This record gives sequence, C-alpha cells and structure tokens, in this order.
Amino acid sequence: MIIARNLSASKSKLKPLLSLSFLAQSTLTPSKTHNSYCNIYPQYPTKTNFLYFFSSKPTNSNPPKHQIFPFTRDGNFDDATPPATVCPGCGVHMQYTNPKHPGFYKEPSVKDLDYKSDAHLVPISLESEFPGSLKKGFFVEPDNQNPDLDLAENESVLEKRPPVVCARCHSLRHYGKVKDPTVENLLPEFDFYHTVGKRLVSSSGARTVVLLVVDAVDFDGSFPKKVARLVSDSIEENFTAWKEGKPGNVARILLVVTKIDLLPASLSPLGFEQWVRRRAKEGGASVIKKVHFVSSVRNWGLKNLTEDVIELAGARGHVWAVGAQNAGKSTLLNAMAKCVNGNVRKVSYLTEAPVPGTTLGIVRVEGVLPGQAKLFDTPGLLNPQQITTRLNREEQRLAHISKVLKPRTYRIKEGHSVHIGGLMRLDIEELSVDSLYVTVWASPYLPLHMGKTENAGTMVEDHFGHQLQPPIGDKRVKELGKWVRQEFRVSGNRWDSSSVDVAAAGLGWFGIGLKGEAIVGVWTYEGVGVVLRDALIPYRAQNFEVTGFTVSKIVSKADQALNKSLSQSEKKRKQSNQEVAASAELLVSAVHEDANSC
Repeated sequence: MIIARNLSASKSKLKPLLSLSFLAQSTLTPSKTHNSYCNIYPQYPTKTNFLYFFSSKPTNSNPPKHQIFPFTRDGNFDDATPPATVCPGCGVHMQYTNPKHPGFYKEPSVKDLDYKSDAHLVPISLESEFPGSLKKGFFVEPDNQNPDLDLAENESVLEKRPPVVCARCHSLRHYGKVKDPTVENLLPEFDFYHTVGKRLVSSSGARTVVLLVVDAVDFDGSFPKKVARLVSDSIEENFTAWKEGKPGNVARILLVVTKIDLLPASLSPLGFEQWVRRRAKEGGASVIKKVHFVSSVRNWGLKNLTEDVIELAGARGHVWAVGAQNAGKSTLLNAMAKCVNGNVRKVSYLTEAPVPGTTLGIVRVEGVLPGQAKLFDTPGLLNPQQITTRLNREEQRLAHISKVLKPRTYRIKEGHSVHIGGLMRLDIEELSVDSLYVTVWASPYLPLHMGKTENAGTMVEDHFGHQLQPPIGDKRVKELGKWVRQEFRVSGNRWDSSSVDVAAAGLGWFGIGLKGEAIVGVWTYEGVGVVLRDALIPYRAQNFEVTGFTVSKIVSKADQALNKSLSQSEKKRKQSNQEVAASAELLVSAVHEDANSC
C-alpha cells in the first residue's frame, strides 16, 4: 500500500502516481457531426465526446449559433422544440447573448485533460517525518491503474452531471432569490387559457389528467377555482358528447394537497378528507377522481400518487400539474421523479424556491411516466388576493408557514380585538354569551396582540411596522394599501372546539369556538381574500395567551438590534457634542490669550 498526502503542484518534482496520458494517446477521433457540449448536451455521452469534454481546445472552430427564441412562456410542450433550448429548471427559452434578457446563462468552463490528475501527490516514505494526516488515520489508496475503468468512471460522472440552468434558476437554487427582478418584466403575462387551458378542455387528442395542487395550510388561498370550474365544465360537456358517439376527451382530476407535514399530527385523516372535498366542490371542482395528501419533504403519499397518475395517464396521456404560486408543484414533481425506478439521467431538476412565480414556462418532466405519456409543470397561477403577493422578501419569510402549526388561543369578551402582526385584526363586536375562544393558526414568527378594540386605532399608528410586523417599517405600512373592514356573523354549539374559521389568503386563520352567536369584524388590507368556512382544525391550545403583545423571536431580535443601533448613535452624538464643546472652550481660551498679549 502506498501512502500519500497533498502537496502543491509547484513544489512536487516527482512523477504523478496516476496519469491520464493514455487519454491523450487514444486513437479515438471525434465525429464530424459532434457539437460542443456547451451548445447542446449529448443525450448519451460516448468516449469520443467524453475526450472533448475534458479538452482545453474547442471542438469546432465555427460552432453553430444558438437559435434565438422570442420571449414566450410556452416552454417545451411542443416536440419540435429542442430540449436543450429550454431551461430545465423554469421553462424559459435560454440564450447567452444578453444578460439583461430572460433565459440568460453562462456556458460551463471547459476542463483541462488532467484537471483530476494526481500529480500533486508524493509518497510519504520520501518525507522526513510522518504527517498529521497519517497519525489521524487518513490515507490515499492506490488506484487500479486500469485506463478503461478510469474512463468508464469519468463517463459515469459526466452522465450524472446536472443539466445547465439559466442564471435566474442558478440564483434561486444557491441564494434563494432572483438575481435581477427587472429582467422578469420583459416576459409577457402568462395566458393560462391560451397556453394550457385550451389543451385541458380539448375534446380530442391525448388523454388528459389534471393535478390540482393545493397548499394544505392555505387551502382557499391556493385553490385554483377558475381552472377547477373550467375543467369540470368540460368534463360534463365532453362526457355528454362521448355518450352520443362524438369525440369526447373526458379529463380526470386528481386533487393533490401538499405540505400536510405542516398540519398537526392529531388531525383526523378522514375528517380532513371530507373537509377538503367540501371546500373543493364549493371552489368549482364538481368531479374529482381521487384526493391525495402528500408531503414532498417527508415522502408521504408519493408512491400512491405516482401509481395513480401512471394508471390514469396510460401509455400516451398528458398530465398537467396546475396550482397557485408557491403551492409546491415543482417540489412535488421532483419528489415523484425520485420515487420512480428508472434511468436516473432522465430525472428532471425543476427549480425549487420559496419565491412566488419560480416556474416561468411549461416544463416537460422526464423520468416519471412510462411509454409516450408526458408530464408537464406549469407556471404558478397568480392570486392577487393572497396577502403574500404584496409583501417583500423579508416580510414573506415572517408570514411563510415553514413549521408545524401550533395553536395560540385567547379567551375574549365583547369589545376586544386580536392582531396577527400588522396584517389582520379580528374584532368581537357583538356577543350573545359572556365570552368565546379565538385560536390563531399562522406562522410562529408573526407577533400577536390582544387588547380593547377602542385602542385599535393607536395600534396602527404606534406599533404597525415595529412591534407588529410585517409590514417592516413605517413606509411599508403605507405601501400595503388601505386598511378595510369586513363583517361576519358566526355561530357555534360547543365551547371546547372551534366551529368556524375566518381565513385570510396567504396568511392563516382565526378558529372561533363558542356556544351561541356573535358578530365579528375582520380588518386587513384592501383586496386580500377573506372567507368564512367550517373549522379545519377544531381543537384549541391548552394554555391561553394573555393580554398584550406576544412577540416572536425574530421581531424581538430586530427590536434589540434597532435599540442597540439607536443607543450607539446616541452615544456617538453625545461624544461628538462633547468634542465640539471642548474645541469651543479651547478656541475661547486662545482668543483670551491673544487679547491679553495685545
């Protein structure tokens, strides 16, 4: 066994233990039709294009120019569109000429032939003492000295290399934010009916399966009502035509509720399914083939969902994943692809990020459906009634539900109010009983406040943007719009559980439990969707919250940082004033000395 350690290549004068010189001496020659991998990646790398992948010289002195596509959001639905011209992460057409236009990407740098050479390794036996790496048990085993195995191994590495994505997807994947938001303004508005809708309701063509993807913790805010009604109406029309002997492609709807790992574990699955079916029917989905509850991060329910999708799609069907922005479509499809046993290289790498509107165009997802069946990811549908659409990135992080929901319960009398940050307020205006129970289901990072309704006006002026965040800062309070009121009449017949929910799209909900009737006023920003519904989670917290602020850790740290900054500024100001006063005293004394000398 030969033991070695790392040394800089400049200091090493010994021959490398391993050499890839046999690659340079290979008699393999490139195909005349071979294109640089930077332009169009080979579907199955061979030894020929493998050598050129590691070559420092260009494979073609006159490489073909990239085809420039117009700014569309059709993605690669059409088979005539070359897969390499569309970003596999978001579906935008790729280009490398203008970084200020959508779809820009940089070609990967070409590696030298010996970039993985072991020339920097030398035998330890030639050293004066044993290094620390050997004492700790680290050593390098000698390779098998088999060139064919080395080549096969490197080809395997090349095959596993993830596809190149646009600069926007790269920034989202590695930094969690869009690199240049102004670039997205150049894209046309996504016309769902023109791009996707007319294919979902077509009476001819391939069998259609629609995955309605809905967020479990924001069901009403993320449920695609227009799509549900559109597909449900087409099912009735096409089914009638099919019975009359006419062409009738009857679409199948699978309702997929994601992020169920964020719901309390004690929630009854049967009761939850009945609740989901009622809300979906009220939202326009009159015909649902099946309901699936999944968690993409914990792999819950993915196997059953994938099996049902494969069965319904058949050999040539088209499956469309449709849902609101940030409902978890791309994460779901990536998780489904990992569940399917098949060629790993065909697994797609859709971009996942907690940023609304991650997917820009239609993306064909490979490696999930067998045969000629196709699976498509579509851009998230914008719901302007979701409050998160008007929040900035820092505010979205506070409002985004990323942990298991936990109840925060108040026992409230008439004339009192509860705030969720600076985004929503519930007023108990009239009450037929002595008190009721209000349970807040929202992000744990949102601070709460309970107090008298008569003081609610001063809360907006004095505490919004500070103790009650989001919004963050006084400026953002004005930018979010007008603060408006909606009125609801609620009733219940039990004290120990919530009877109804008052939910705000993109934020969370108030669960109200009472044995009687009440009139409540709900305040939020104009245009935010607020609905009254049956209680999703009936139970409440065991320990009740108290009057005043329930400050989250994030806001507390922000206040501490702000107070520290103000304290330091005040200290610097006092020090500066002292220095000015001392300078003034010296100047006065100097003037007196000059006067006396005269």
